Amino acid sequence: MFGSSGKVKIDPDLLTRIKQIAEVAGYASHEEFIQHVLERELAQFEDASSDEDITEKLKGLGYIS
Repeated sequence: MFGSSGKVKIDPDLLTRIKQIAEVAGYASHEEFIQHVLERELAQFEDASSDEDITEKLKGLGYIS
């Protein structure tokens, strides 16, 4: 999924949805929209004081069990 070049492969169907939403929402590009969403999600974890805090937050959000 992640390459050493810093690029991320995204499922084509998901990318189509991202592009549609980014356009409707008024983003300059789908890349800008993706960056905004990732930054917003990461902000939820930046105040964690330990790896255990991050794990608990991920569990609470349903990302891991």
